[in-house]
Amino acid sequence: MSSSSKVLDSAFQGVGQKPGTEIWRIENFQPVPLPKSDYGKFYLGDSYIVLQTTPSKGGSYLYDIHFWIGKDTSQDEAGTAAIKTVELDAVLGGRAVQHRELQGHESDKFLSYFKPCIIPLEGGVASGFKTAEEEEFETRLYVCRGKRVVRLKQVPFARSSLNHDDVFILDTQNKIYQFNGANSNIQERAKALEVIQFLKEKYHEGTCNVAIVDDGKLDTESDSGEFWVLFGGFAPIGKKVISEDDVIPETTPAKLYRITDGEVKTVEGELSKGLLENNKCYLLDCGAEIFVWVGRVTQVEDRKAASQVAEDFIAGQNRPKTTRITCVIQGYETNSFKSNFDSWPAGSAAPGAEEGRGKVAALLKQQGVGVKGMSKSAPMNEEVPPLLDGGGKMEVWCINGSAKTPLPKEDIGKFYSGDCYIVLYTYHSGDRKEDYFLCCWIGKDSIEEDQKMATRLANTMCNSLKGRPVQGRVFDGKEPPQFIALFQPMVVLKGGLSTGYKKSIADKGLTDETYTADCVSLFRISGTSVHNNKTLQVDAVATSLNSIDCFLLQSGSSMFTWHGNQSTYEQQQLVARVAEFLKPGVALKHAKEGKESSAFWFALGGKLSYTSKTASTEIIGDPHLFTFSLNKGKFEVEEVYNFSQDDLLTEDILILDTHAEVFVWVGQCVEPKEKQNAFEIGQKYIDMAASLEGLSPHVPLYKVTEGNEPCFFTTFFSWDSTQATVQGNSFQKKVALLFGASHAVEAQDRSNGNQGGPTQRASALAALSSAFNPSSASKASTPKPSSTSQGSQRAAAVAALSSVLTAEKKKQSPDASPIKSTSSTPAVTSPPPEAKSEVDPSELADSQEVPEAKETGVVSETSGEDSEPKQEREQDENGNGSTQSTFSYEQLKAKSENPVTGIDFKRREAYLLDEEFQAVFGMEKEAFYKLPKWKQDMLKKKVDLF
Repeated sequence: MSSSSKVLDSAFQGVGQKPGTEIWRIENFQPVPLPKSDYGKFYLGDSYIVLQTTPSKGGSYLYDIHFWIGKDTSQDEAGTAAIKTVELDAVLGGRAVQHRELQGHESDKFLSYFKPCIIPLEGGVASGFKTAEEEEFETRLYVCRGKRVVRLKQVPFARSSLNHDDVFILDTQNKIYQFNGANSNIQERAKALEVIQFLKEKYHEGTCNVAIVDDGKLDTESDSGEFWVLFGGFAPIGKKVISEDDVIPETTPAKLYRITDGEVKTVEGELSKGLLENNKCYLLDCGAEIFVWVGRVTQVEDRKAASQVAEDFIAGQNRPKTTRITCVIQGYETNSFKSNFDSWPAGSAAPGAEEGRGKVAALLKQQGVGVKGMSKSAPMNEEVPPLLDGGGKMEVWCINGSAKTPLPKEDIGKFYSGDCYIVLYTYHSGDRKEDYFLCCWIGKDSIEEDQKMATRLANTMCNSLKGRPVQGRVFDGKEPPQFIALFQPMVVLKGGLSTGYKKSIADKGLTDETYTADCVSLFRISGTSVHNNKTLQVDAVATSLNSIDCFLLQSGSSMFTWHGNQSTYEQQQLVARVAEFLKPGVALKHAKEGKESSAFWFALGGKLSYTSKTASTEIIGDPHLFTFSLNKGKFEVEEVYNFSQDDLLTEDILILDTHAEVFVWVGQCVEPKEKQNAFEIGQKYIDMAASLEGLSPHVPLYKVTEGNEPCFFTTFFSWDSTQATVQGNSFQKKVALLFGASHAVEAQDRSNGNQGGPTQRASALAALSSAFNPSSASKASTPKPSSTSQGSQRAAAVAALSSVLTAEKKKQSPDASPIKSTSSTPAVTSPPPEAKSEVDPSELADSQEVPEAKETGVVSETSGEDSEPKQEREQDENGNGSTQSTFSYEQLKAKSENPVTGIDFKRREAYLLDEEFQAVFGMEKEAFYKLPKWKQDMLKKKVDLF
């Protein structure tokens, strides 16, 4: 690409201009845009390039490029995909992260774009195979793996494919079965239900039935009978056979190589960022993953060659197929790359979006590369998260030794920097029961003993409230908006009142500057609204002033207000309130910048110069959700990409990092001992992120328990409050949410009260199975009897089975209550009592379907008519497809010259026609309303629909 006559591929013109996914298939060694209707379909004989464009709160776009290689694709096509990926990155300004994706071994990030799963299809553009749509329906058996993203793999339709460790989906023409191996993961069972719902809607028009069969459990006799008949009758299944695809590469200590002339040469010395030169490419070998690091001023041809070197490196060392290759550009390194270094020095973060883009564009232009689609993104203002409801009860205690002293009402809002406090705010949120916000405030000059005591006493208070409060730790100077808003006003004073602080000052021989009502004191009033109007005591000297803020000067009985020339009206109003808070009834003397009295300057020790510069604002970050693990004592995190509320699994602890705050979310089914470690986990994360990402070590930290999430947490999700009312483990919750409350999981220990039963049931089941002719069993559906004798045989078998199950049911306690623990073998519950009926064998004799033994206490079949897709309901609630009128984009814009009236102005976008919505937002309404609320609002601001 060094020739000026060469221009990048025309298929990439104008890409990456809107959030969302763009896909190209390699056809005749050229990238061809894929129709959106085919997104999610990947043919085994093809290679694809997938671009994911994500908006960041900083106002720019983030890019990830994946090239997907089907197992039957040719080597030449795969190579073309790799080369075109580098060209696409050049179009985007040379800052995308590039990923190689092998079929069956895709990264979590790639799979997160296609929830709940992708289903690789036989055939390809260059093959003579028929597409899936051209074939007649064929029964297929899949193994379903993954807790948050699903790797679905088709396996031979045979009993030998089943095992006790995995979850399987059997997709037949009339019914979809989920088979839960006895040792399978609860969370994988839950994700399999999502896949079944997807298959049902996509390939069965939403009308087929669904059945759940548990390995080794014969309670669901009817479904179990049907399921095993399809495999030729019930028989024991074997152990899981480990294949090459199941081999997980081991993570090894990272080793760095320099790429020179297509070869790799070891770089000696400890891993440090200083080893990476910006005009070279490097290979970082981590065992399970290979990184290619590309310097910002490297040539495009060198970048292409580096990718091929990584491929050759894996092949030359006989690494497993699952070894990943990720290419990162200097300045845009991923967390997983940086975590291999001892630290990532501050100031080495990505350059400004436009600065980096401009430099790379100039470099590529010098190399003769035509750069397309490099428009500028509008900067975004930081959004204020929802605040806690006002009107609640506020209680504050100051820590002194081993005791906490309650503050009188008139002092609530005063914080001394040498002390620690406990804040308890009790409030009501909507129709919910009482909610609690329990927080420790740590003064920057407080002693360690007081800090530990505050934490200990707060934990005791939290336990006394049965763990329901949102528990937080806030540092002096890093108070979040919802904390500041609770105090009107909030004033941070110098010094401290605790005995420990007083002693520490004396031991150090320092002067105690603790604020008193008669000392000379200066206060800076900053902020413009309820969420940021904090007042801070500063040194009482003229150099502390600045033109941006307002100040309050106390000198004996006198109190002066001082308004900077650049201060706001809101700040000027707040000054008077702060003065009344500190000295009720005091008479104020007013001074404006440039018109001060001599008494004002005298109190400050004389007139001196001061600044008029605006304080620098902190970098706005995007929210990220992480799982964590301790690997050989090292704290490691793994990101949950494109996260949603569904990723908050009740058996897990997760970390949400919004850059401004860190939340540790604790599921209800987490072990009690692990719940106690939430703050320790959060601190480990902060320590790691402070080293690698420049996160403030004093960032606010919260512990949030499932079912008690506050509004300033849920705002980062498309939150459905009804999900919080569903009890049980992940699988039980998913059953209830997808198939209705009548199918929720019962708290029956299904192994109790069945002594002698299993043998009888097995005999009855065998009779039922033999009632069918296994040799005529169709792969597409359950076999149908074709004679009167077969009908009589079935009736007899069902009668035997019914009598066994009815007898067993009488032995069971009628007072079964919902399970609230993590059972490894959940079942789906029966319908309400009035919906149950005894099985009448005579009525079943002529039935064309295997009867449903509902008296067993298990109903696992659901018709499409009975379960409207939840996704559609959510969209309607958001206004998608539920509006009575539509208007043009020009009418709906906030600054429209011809504005429309009589609409909900908070949902302007809902009134757009689907086609215009796609044109404006670059995505369909369905995809838009799946985004978190903050992302929706951000996109609406960009197009003037907010």
